[in-house]
Amino acid sequence: METIVALATARGRAGVAVVRVSGPEAFSVCESIAGRVPTERVATLARLQDADGALIDHGLVLVFGEGRSFTGEPVCEFQVHGSVAVVSALIRACLSVEGVRAANAGEFTRRAFLAGRMDLTEVEALADLIDAETEAQRRQALRVLDGSAGRMIAQWREDLLQASAMLEAALDFADEELPDDLTTHVLEPLFRVQAGFAEQLQGRRSAEIVRDGFEIAIVGPVNAGKSTLLNALAGREAAITSERAGTTRDVIEVRMEIAGHAVTLIDTAGLREATDEIEKLGIDRGIERAQAADLRVHLLAAPGETPVGVRGGDIVLLSKADIWGLPGVSGKTGEGIAALIRSIEGSLAQRVTGSEVFSRERHFDQIERAGNHLGHAISTLERGGPWELVGDDLRQTLRSLDGIVGRVDVEDVLGRIFSSFCIGK
Repeated sequence: METIVALATARGRAGVAVVRVSGPEAFSVCESIAGRVPTERVATLARLQDADGALIDHGLVLVFGEGRSFTGEPVCEFQVHGSVAVVSALIRACLSVEGVRAANAGEFTRRAFLAGRMDLTEVEALADLIDAETEAQRRQALRVLDGSAGRMIAQWREDLLQASAMLEAALDFADEELPDDLTTHVLEPLFRVQAGFAEQLQGRRSAEIVRDGFEIAIVGPVNAGKSTLLNALAGREAAITSERAGTTRDVIEVRMEIAGHAVTLIDTAGLREATDEIEKLGIDRGIERAQAADLRVHLLAAPGETPVGVRGGDIVLLSKADIWGLPGVSGKTGEGIAALIRSIEGSLAQRVTGSEVFSRERHFDQIERAGNHLGHAISTLERGGPWELVGDDLRQTLRSLDGIVGRVDVEDVLGRIFSSFCIGK
C-alpha cells in the first residue's frame, strides 16, 4: 500500500497537534524529518526539519513497527505545537518523501480493518465513540468496540457449524444406520442460536434510543405553559412565551441530556380549533410529531381538564401549579420540574433495557435475516424435510452473520462507514 499522512487531531489552533504517517515509507519519513528513527513506542524529543534542513518545530516522535500499530503497518506520529502553520509545514515535509500521499477520510481505520485488526462492528463502534455526545452513547460504543459483538457472533457460528457438521456427516453416511436422536442433537445448538437472536432483537429499539436519542413531546391546549416548561427544562429561552394564545405556530426542538441519554424536547402548537391557516398547519404538524414521539407530557391548562390522545406510559400534569395551588408543574417557578425529570428518567430506564451488544440498524437487519433462514432450517428439520435444504439454510444463516462483522458482502457498506470518519482517522 501507499504511505499516507494526515493530521490526527482537530484542525485549528491548539496546544498540541498530532500528525500520523502510516505505510511502508513511514520510517523513511521519520528519518527524513527527525534525522533518525527512535526506539519503537518510546516518545523521543527531536528537531523536525524539512527537505532543505529548515527547522519546522521541536516535537515528540513516536514510531510503531509493522503489526504493532493501529493500522498494522509501520507508523510514525509527530506531536508538535498546534499551530496551523506548523502543521501545514510538517505535512508538506511528509508529502515531499517519495511514495507518500495525503490520507482519505477514514483511511487509517480502513487499513486497520483490512489488516484484521478490527472487525466491522468495531469500526462502526469507533465511529460512534468519536460522535458520542452523551454518557450512554459513550458506554454503548465502548461495549461494541471491546469486541462483544464479534465474540457473540463467534459463539453463534460455533453452534451453527456444529449442527452443520452433524448434518454433513449424516449425508456422507446416508447408507449406514444413523442414531435415532440425530435430529434432536442437530436441533439443540440451533435452538440456542435462535434464542440468542430473539434476545438481541428485543433490544433493537433500546439501541436505537441510545444512538439516536429519545423524543419527548410537550402537548396540551393553547396557553397551557408548554413553551415556558420547555424553556425551564432546557435552561434557556428556546421558545417565545406570551400570555397571548397561539404564540407557538411550529414545532420547536431542543436537544439536551437526561440521565446520560440524548433527549429531544418538542414544543408543539396549542391544541384548539384554529381559524388561521398557518396556525392550523402548525397544530397538524405538532399532532403528527407528538404521535411519533417516544413519550408525551400532557399539560392540563386547568384542574379537571381532560387530556387528549394519552397513551400508556405518558405523563399527565396540571400546568401552572403556582397559580392553582395544586400538585403539578410550573415552568415559571420550577415547581414539579425535578419530579417530572425523575419520571422521564424512569421511562428512559425502562426503554433502554435490552441489547448491550449490537447498536446499529444494519446489525439488527442482518440478525433478522439470519433468523429467518434459521427458522426455516429448524422447521424443515422438525417436519422431516430434506437435510440438503437444511444445510443450505444454515449456510445462508452463517453468511448473514458474517456480513455483520465484515467477512462477506460489505463493499457497499464500507464506503458509507469510512466516509463518516475524519481524515486523520
